[in-house]
Amino acid sequence: MSKQKLSLQEQLLKSGLVSSAKAKSVKSDKHKQEQLHRKNNIVVADEAKELAQKARAEQLAKDIELNQQRQQQELKKQLLAQIKQLIEQNKQPRDEDGVAYRFNDDNKVKTLYVSEIMRTQLINGKLAIVKLGKNYQVVSAEVAQKISERDVNSVLVHNEVITAKVEQPDDPYAAYAVPDDLMW
Repeated sequence: MSKQKLSLQEQLLKSGLVSSAKAKSVKSDKHKQEQLHRKNNIVVADEAKELAQKARAEQLAKDIELNQQRQQQELKKQLLAQIKQLIEQNKQPRDEDGVAYRFNDDNKVKTLYVSEIMRTQLINGKLAIVKLGKNYQVVSAEVAQKISERDVNSVLVHNEVITAKVEQPDDPYAAYAVPDDLMW
């Protein structure tokens, strides 16, 4: 008992669902279409292939975008690690019993207690205040410059270096002395 595999067309003919004339007509139409395509070099568009290619292209674009985001996050992590290392290695010791030095951070006035010498150096631009997380540290101006190259927002106070006072001959207040203990 060997079972023969019949084509769909033969099965439909055998079951009586399709007449032999209709089967011949469909077969000849299909044959004509194939000849027409070969003659005119028309390639039948395969929608499944097109959709698969489109899906691959979209997935590739998503992968590229995700990879760029990962690279940016990794770069941020590296920069933050460099900033932290610079601050930790170069922070100046503070004097908790010293003079209060006030500065702005995010529109809020903050106070840092430093020695009188450090206060003068902060004012003259030789030292700077940087932010590390929620803590504030005092570092040299050179280190502050390196930190600002990596992240400008980490440097809170970095005054310009005062070289020398230039006297103006037309200054109406030149005769008045400025008190040395003036602080805000």
